Amino acid sequence: MTTPLDDRLDPALRRMIGVILIGGIMGILDGSMTAVAVDTLSTRFGASLSTTGWVSTGYLLALTVTIPVTAWAVDRVGGRRLWLSGLVLFMAGSVASGLAWNIGSLIVFRVVQGVGAGILDPLMLTLLARAAGPARVGRVMGVMGIVGSTGPVLGPIVGGVILQGLDWRWMFFVNVPIVIVAFALARRTLPADPPEGHAAAGRLDVLGVALIGPGVATGVLALSELARRGSFTTWQVLLPLAVAVVLLAGYAVHALTARTAPPLIDLRLFTRGGFTASVVAAGVLGLATFASIFVIPLYYQQVRGYGVFESGLRLAPFGAGSALVMPLAGRLSDRWGSRNLALAGAAVALLSSLAFSRFDAHTAQLWPLLAAFTLGIGTGSAGAPVIGSVYRTLPPRLVPQGSSVLYMLNQLGASIGIAVVALLMQDAGADDPRSGFHHAYLAVGSALAVMIAAALFIPGRAVAAPERAPAGHQENVSGGGARPVETDRLG
Repeated sequence: MTTPLDDRLDPALRRMIGVILIGGIMGILDGSMTAVAVDTLSTRFGASLSTTGWVSTGYLLALTVTIPVTAWAVDRVGGRRLWLSGLVLFMAGSVASGLAWNIGSLIVFRVVQGVGAGILDPLMLTLLARAAGPARVGRVMGVMGIVGSTGPVLGPIVGGVILQGLDWRWMFFVNVPIVIVAFALARRTLPADPPEGHAAAGRLDVLGVALIGPGVATGVLALSELARRGSFTTWQVLLPLAVAVVLLAGYAVHALTARTAPPLIDLRLFTRGGFTASVVAAGVLGLATFASIFVIPLYYQQVRGYGVFESGLRLAPFGAGSALVMPLAGRLSDRWGSRNLALAGAAVALLSSLAFSRFDAHTAQLWPLLAAFTLGIGTGSAGAPVIGSVYRTLPPRLVPQGSSVLYMLNQLGASIGIAVVALLMQDAGADDPRSGFHHAYLAVGSALAVMIAAALFIPGRAVAAPERAPAGHQENVSGGGARPVETDRLG
C-alpha cells in the first residue's frame, strides 16, 4: 500500500503502515457495512428495525467499551502480540456472524467482532505513532485521518456491492482472507516489543470496567426497547434505564473516590470547560454522522424504492465531502483556532439536515446527493477542529486520557444516534416511511443545534500547543496509561 508521503518515509515504515492499514481498515468498514443491510436482515430474520439496529449498535458499544482496556493492556501484553490477538478475535467474530442462525446470535457475534475492532482501532494509531516518531507522526496520522473519515461511508457501499450479487453472510466471510493476509504480514513486519509488566503500566480498574460497560449497554438497551414497544412506561424500558442510571452513578462515585487503581476515566477532566465542550461536540458529531449513515440508505430503499447497492452508492457524496475538507480544516484550525471552524461546519451540517427533512419520493435526484455532499463537508469541517481543541485545552500529562475520552464519547454518540433514528423510523414511519425519515432528520438537526451550542465554548484563537511527550512515551495518569494519539476518526 502506498501513499503520497511515501517518498518522505523509509521503506520499513512504509511497509508497516501498509500492513497495519490492511488489518485496521476492516474494523472501520465493518462498523458501518451492515447499515445498508438493515432491510435485508430484518426480512431474513423477521425482526423489527429497532432490533436489527442492534447489529450495528452492539458492535459499536463493544468497540467503545474495549478502547480504554486496550490502552491499559498494550504495555502489559506488548503491541505486536495484542495486535495479532485482535486480528484473531475479529476473524472469529466474522466467521461466527456469517454462520448466525437468528438475529440474536448475529448480535452476539457482532459484539465479539466489536471487541476485536476495539483492540485494532486504537492500537493501529498507537503502533503507527511509535514507529513514526515525533518528527513524522503528523504525516502518518494525516493518512489515517483520510482513511478514518471515508471508511464509515465506504462500508455501506462495499456492503451494497456484496448484497447485490451474494448472500448477506459474505459481508462477514469476506473478512477471513483479509485477516489471514494481515496476520501473516504482521508476524513478519511488526517489530517485537516484549510486554512491560511492571508497576508503570498501572493496575486495571476492574470495578470501573464492570460498572461503565454494562451501564452504557443497558442505557442503549432502554432506547432500543422504547423503539420496539413505542411506550416509555413499560417495564422493559424503565428497568434497563434504571439499571443504567445506577451503574453509571456508581462509576461516578468510584472514579471520584478510587484509591487502589487509577479510574478508567478520570471524571475530573470534565471540570475543564473547554475540554467538556470539545468532547460533547465530538459525541454529538458521532451521533449525527452515524445516524446519517444509517438513515440515508433507508431513505433510498424505503422512500424511493432503490436496491441496496444503489442506496449504498448514493451515500458516497457524504464521504467524499468529509474526506475533501478534513485535511484543510485541520490545517486552518492550527492557524485560526477551533471555535469558528467548528461552528461553521456544524451550521452547514444543520442546514443540510433540515434539507433532508424536506425530501420525499418526488424530490429531484440532484438534491439528496448535493445535501449528502454538503453534510459531509459540514461534519468534516467540524471534526478536525474539535479533535484539535482537545490538545489545546489539556496539559501534556492529560492529553493521552483526553484522547481516549474523546474517542469513546464519539463512538457512544454513534451508538445512541443509531438507536434513536431506528426508533423514529419504526414509530413515526410505521404507516408512512417518508414521515419516519423526516422525523429522523429533524432529530439529527436538533443534535447539531446542541453541537453549535457546545462549540461556542470551544477555545477560539489558536495558541501554541504545549510540547507533548514523544510518540509512544507512556504517561500513567488516571485511566491506566493511555497513550498519546495525534489524531482520531470522528464518525
